[in-house]
Amino acid sequence: MRLMHPETRYAQSGDVNIAYQVVGNGPLDLVFVPGFVSHLDLQWADPRIARFFEKLASFSRLILFDKRGTGLSDPVAGPAPLEDRMDDVRAVMDAAGSEHAALFGLSEGGPMSILFAATYPERTRALILCGTFPTGTTDPRDNPGGQRWVDAFQRARAAAEHWGEGRTLEIFAPSADNERDRAGRGIFERSAASPKMAQTVLDMLTETDVRDLLPSVRVPTLVLHRAEEFVPVECARYMAENIPGARLTVLPGPDHIPFYGDADGYAEEIEEFLTGARHAPPSDRILTTVMFSDIVASTERAAALGDARWRELVGRHDELTRAELERHRGREVKTMGDGFLATFDGPARAIRCARTIADNVDALDIELRAGLHTGECELVGDDIGGLAVNIGARIGALAGADEVLVSSTVKDLVVGSGISFSDRGPHKLKGVPGEWHLFAVDQVEAQPSTQRVPDTREQHLSFTDT
Repeated sequence: MRLMHPETRYAQSGDVNIAYQVVGNGPLDLVFVPGFVSHLDLQWADPRIARFFEKLASFSRLILFDKRGTGLSDPVAGPAPLEDRMDDVRAVMDAAGSEHAALFGLSEGGPMSILFAATYPERTRALILCGTFPTGTTDPRDNPGGQRWVDAFQRARAAAEHWGEGRTLEIFAPSADNERDRAGRGIFERSAASPKMAQTVLDMLTETDVRDLLPSVRVPTLVLHRAEEFVPVECARYMAENIPGARLTVLPGPDHIPFYGDADGYAEEIEEFLTGARHAPPSDRILTTVMFSDIVASTERAAALGDARWRELVGRHDELTRAELERHRGREVKTMGDGFLATFDGPARAIRCARTIADNVDALDIELRAGLHTGECELVGDDIGGLAVNIGARIGALAGADEVLVSSTVKDLVVGSGISFSDRGPHKLKGVPGEWHLFAVDQVEAQPSTQRVPDTREQHLSFTDT
């Protein structure tokens, strides 16, 4: 169930107003200490972030806030020392009526959370450190992350030099690094912090060091990290080894920001740590075949034809595509300018549909390419997401003109269907772990047309990239 946008209130910390929100009414308080930058209002506009917070609020009373100088909190001349920012956490807890809370320290919010837990153990129920680090020093000989940390930090600094363009997404959430999400990330960056503040926060990280405090943390602690993310996993191991009784859990994936990738798995680890149990597996996941299609060289064709003729041509392409989706029991999820995202309840039908569309658009003097993958997709309200969607999009981007390219998963599922393939070999898909073996559709045997059969699993789908 989608929560309503929470009310934003302000806590007084010294002479600075700290914006905060309270979501849910669970039996325990959970304070989310954000990372690099945040924006309380804008984050709810992203369904992935909203879903993650709703998951946390399903078992807790979740307290969110923007650090001073960022988001909706008061602007400041520069980042404050850890001690002042720790006081901001205390001020927010007081204003929210929270005497005893678990702290969720993400990334740059981790060291502040460590300091709070060591200083106020009587107010700290538990400590969760996610994708964070004990020191930001860029001396590889004196950092648990070694040269990997130095290289990662330099990449972050380079991205921050283009603040407002969304380039941090490539580093912090590579599985979501696409044109649409990068534009959205750019808006978020510009709203969450000024370019100078972003650069200053990064500079301050190099002086952050809480290693000496780790043995003083005496509350239950979970160190949660993704294996291939921006912050080297050695930083997580160091903290787990030096905080008494800490538990280390390393999850697969390349995303530093927990809202992306397997966000539900991330939240379930936190839920189990704090409550001793997980919710039952969500029912809003389906196994489906996704198809991405688009017109080849569309920008060049649009420039050559002019706006009016191009719109007419795209309209005819859309009509043709929708007719074939109907005939092959496909479900249109979203049009994307010159292409479609659609889902199918059978991979063979998806291939036949894609191949037919590609053949039929020849009459329009255009060429089509398509990518297909079968996997578990997540339904988030009216949206669809998940790794399978990302894989399908990446495969579609690799397809050539008049080519239908599929994953080995799709190929293996259509054995005996009369569809033949050419091997295109293994490929690295941007933001997707491992290598993926791809195949091009060669020949499709004729198949009797099918009538549309309603699929209740797909009644409310639209698309948001993940």
